[in-house]
Amino acid sequence: MSTARAKRTPPPSGLIIVDKPADWTSHDVVGKLRGIAGTRRVGHAGTLDPMATGVLVVGVEKATRLLGHLALTEKGYDGTIRLGQTTNTDDAEGEVVATASAAGVAEEDVRRGIAALTGRIMQVPPQVSAIKVNGQRAYKMARAGEEVELAARPVTVSGFEVAAVRREGDLLDVDVSVTCSSGTYIRALARDLGAALGTGGHLTRLRRTRVGPYDLSMAHTIEELGRECVILPMADAVAAAFPRRDVTAEEAGTVAHGGRLPAAGLGPGPIGVFGPDGALVALVEEHGRVAKSLAVFAG
Repeated sequence: MSTARAKRTPPPSGLIIVDKPADWTSHDVVGKLRGIAGTRRVGHAGTLDPMATGVLVVGVEKATRLLGHLALTEKGYDGTIRLGQTTNTDDAEGEVVATASAAGVAEEDVRRGIAALTGRIMQVPPQVSAIKVNGQRAYKMARAGEEVELAARPVTVSGFEVAAVRREGDLLDVDVSVTCSSGTYIRALARDLGAALGTGGHLTRLRRTRVGPYDLSMAHTIEELGRECVILPMADAVAAAFPRRDVTAEEAGTVAHGGRLPAAGLGPGPIGVFGPDGALVALVEEHGRVAKSLAVFAG
């Protein structure tokens, strides 16, 4: 007589902070963690290119509904910009399509160029990007030989610092640290710095050091997660990323059923609502005098 297969207990809902290895896509990481965590309900916030390493925020179970909100938070990067070469992808994964000596570029020139790319700027995304143009991904069109015209978009580069400068013949490598808003392309900063200096430029190294409050000190490698799948509980993840609002049991019940609360003046972005037992109830957003649910997690 056959016996029914025991149903596997799903993992707790929460975030896994991954130190993504080079040459893995973000989708590769998600696929691997589905096996490690034992669930199909896994997603990521903010894609990292295969060349890039560092912080990738992964949501498990109910936390997948947090990801769209977490993707909008500020990010930090360390990288290397190579001046003297232009590639067709604005990074080292592409082909070199133009060269111009950077031997005459002084460090002060680099710093002035970086200063012009700091603050609220208009940035044209790379031709090879995931942005959709007429329903098609720009990178697919570019790789098919089509000329892709992408509109400049406002982004905020709140920090853009030079860490080191190294010369090698006609090339100049600049190590940088960048703090920026969601939607900022670091390889576009490399491209635009090279263009401003008349040498061309591209990104040769990129490591994401932070996504919102989640940084490399909290991140685990794939190998480490294979040994122990460390999941940051939902309540802790939300409390770290968003303003916190503690409510009564009655108010928690109202929010849990999609009802509205009076605004508490906690700002325009997502706010974590917690019940009297400390459990996460929902994310809400304030509009005028009321707070409306963005996502409900109770139940």
